[in-house]
Amino acid sequence: MSLPEVCVVLLLRRGPHGMEVLLGETHADDGRCAVVGIGAALEAGEPADQAAVRGVRDQIGVEVEASDLHPAGVVDRHFPTQRARAERSTVFVCRRWQGEPVARAVLAPRWFPLDAVPYARMGDDFPRWLPGVLRGGTVDARFTFGADLTTVVLSAE
Repeated sequence: MSLPEVCVVLLLRRGPHGMEVLLGETHADDGRCAVVGIGAALEAGEPADQAAVRGVRDQIGVEVEASDLHPAGVVDRHFPTQRARAERSTVFVCRRWQGEPVARAVLAPRWFPLDAVPYARMGDDFPRWLPGVLRGGTVDARFTFGADLTTVVLSAE
């Protein structure tokens, strides 16, 4: 069974105190402020890099070129109690773009120093793979979430 596909783009820049990553703040279903990656769901027949270009433009108003996206791997998420939530995320790192990130209706972009990424406000899988990607590595991982839909109960990294 193939999973629905999405993409995540990690914009990186050198900030005043070192390297920073751009993430988005959004409100979770329970009203808490959650931190997520910037990206989009792939449309039928759309390559992941083109979805990434579209997603970054739509979500934060920034223009990236597909040639500036560096593939960093894939993350599969499985939810046995809600199979419709399953997805495959293609992860990209990008260090060049045009424009300044702007907030949209559901997402507010925010720069975080790499040593201060708010993992406690992210999905349970992010602390398991994101640090390695931010250090220049790649990811090829599969995560299975428990009945609460938030806790990783099985991983293959």
